[in-house]
Amino acid sequence: MTFANLKSRLQGWARSLKRQIMILWFCARNPETPWLARVLVVCVVAYALSPIDLIPDFIPVLGYLDDAILLPLGILLALRLLPPPVLAAGRQQAEEWERRQVPRPVNWPAAGLILLLWALGIVLVGRWLMA
Repeated sequence: MTFANLKSRLQGWARSLKRQIMILWFCARNPETPWLARVLVVCVVAYALSPIDLIPDFIPVLGYLDDAILLPLGILLALRLLPPPVLAAGRQQAEEWERRQVPRPVNWPAAGLILLLWALGIVLVGRWLMA
């Protein structure tokens, strides 16, 4: 496999994840989405649209773990929990969104929550080291 081929495949995979996140974003707003699926969908979408990662990308190996494994698994589980009519409506809305080329939303509250979790972790590690 050449580098250009690998790059093309990775770009296609990234576009697919972006499309699936937008499908879930529209499904979360659908009143017919069951509450359990809605909770998972909201968590996955909030994390995916957050400008800050739970595990920063500069941390070797672990930094890409959330993008390469955790996020796709969350998307897969959320898609499986959605009823087919809700998923179909979400796909249709996502296709329309792509056609209009509207910028992807950013979830600043999720970024704040992630920063809060990091701060709490730093405090807990600091207390543990001081004990």
